[in-house]
Amino acid sequence: MERIWLALGAVNAFLAVAAGAFGAHGLKARLPADLLAVFQTGAQYHMFHGLGLLAVGLFAMQRPGSLVDASGWTMLAGIVLFSGSLYALALSGVRVLGAITPIGGLAFLAAWLLLAIAALRG
Repeated sequence: MERIWLALGAVNAFLAVAAGAFGAHGLKARLPADLLAVFQTGAQYHMFHGLGLLAVGLFAMQRPGSLVDASGWTMLAGIVLFSGSLYALALSGVRVLGAITPIGGLAFLAAWLLLAIAALRG
């Protein structure tokens, strides 16, 4: 499973860089400043958690287990829900999509907590 987490981390970091560049160069003239900031927040958290998936993969190489895998899946869900909802909100202007974002934030918190518990159980 560790190779999957490493690959997903690398792919998500790649996508975060692409999203950040798209926001900075492709959307700058097309979106109002508030929606551009929303998009950039999505890209920023996307990158943080792409790197988090790499950490999950590295941890899984040392101590594979169900808690580590649960952390990875929960972090991936957080990326989709948090960053995905912010990307969609910024591009569509549909503000109700912002209601999904906190669910993704909770997934991020849960993922990091699961990884911490896995580390302490060693």
